Amino acid sequence: MIDFRKHILIVSAIAVLLTITCFLLFYPVPAPPVTKMEYARKVLSIARKDGAETYATVPYMEAKGYYDSAMDCWRNENQRFIYFRDYSRVSVNAGLSAGKARQAVEDSKRNISEFEIRLRQQIEALNAIIADLNKHFTAYPLTYEVRNRISKGKLLLKESENAYVEKQYFHAGKIMAEAELLLKDSYEYASSDLKNYFNSFPVWRKWVNQTIAVSKEDSCYSIIIDKFSRKCIVYFNGMKQYQYNADLGRNWVGDKRISGDKATPEGMYRIIRKLDNDSTMYYKALLLNYPNEEDTAKFILEKAKGSIPHSAQIGGLIEIHGRGGKGTDWTEGCIALTDIAMDTVFKIVKVGTPVTIVGSMYSLQHILNR
Repeated sequence: MIDFRKHILIVSAIAVLLTITCFLLFYPVPAPPVTKMEYARKVLSIARKDGAETYATVPYMEAKGYYDSAMDCWRNENQRFIYFRDYSRVSVNAGLSAGKARQAVEDSKRNISEFEIRLRQQIEALNAIIADLNKHFTAYPLTYEVRNRISKGKLLLKESENAYVEKQYFHAGKIMAEAELLLKDSYEYASSDLKNYFNSFPVWRKWVNQTIAVSKEDSCYSIIIDKFSRKCIVYFNGMKQYQYNADLGRNWVGDKRISGDKATPEGMYRIIRKLDNDSTMYYKALLLNYPNEEDTAKFILEKAKGSIPHSAQIGGLIEIHGRGGKGTDWTEGCIALTDIAMDTVFKIVKVGTPVTIVGSMYSLQHILNR
């Protein structure tokens, strides 16, 4: 009886083992979503190559986060018993990753296109500013700091343009931002300074008209110095006869205020002495009556107001002289002509000839439009 029960138990055990074995053999083993993961990885790689990491950062990082989460889930499930594994979260995260990666590709392409257009417009705008700076401010006495900022801005713009050509738009944009700040600030400062300088234009125009009128009424020569255009214009009988290039004082913008400021004065003067080449180091020279009464009165008033040092002197010895033609402003305040031009002017003028020095004969609007 005992042997029979033992036999029954053995048979039952074998039956159970056979049942479990059959179950294990035919029950489907959970399979990881390899295809979905490969697709997600492929789309993520495409997004990275298309610049999404830079130009579509948010959807790209979300796609990468979902992909990393899917990989973590996969590794965790692989630690479990084979029949207890559940890859559903891996599959969901892989799908989310692929979707965000596709969005990143689309956003990156669109953003790159918009960025490229915006950069091209910025480059054109800044080059226009540089062209205007070169046209109107090359010889304008800006401060060293402003000149330095303009030079740095030009170099950065060139670097940005090179990056733009190489399609490194993000890098080009970062450099462009600094170049734009330097160039726009410098241009606004220079433009404001120039505009303030031309506030005196109504006075200049009045002086010019009076000088030409005297030339016509007295049938005599008169000279007008246009500082902004650097021209010495000789009139006779109210008509322009000669025009020469002129070099000015290093700090020519504005009126002369004190001795040593290297500024060329502005006002209505006359020649009080003619110096030939034996009497001047500048070949020939025409000494002007600077300071005149208006200059002296202005100097006294400024000193009384404290706008110039109490120890300052008014200065003098302002001449039209030779040895010019250097194409730069180098004098201590005088007007320098070439020796050939000086020969002609020296010959035709006389003591008492009017010499009017103005910032410009033309309005700022006329100059900018021209």
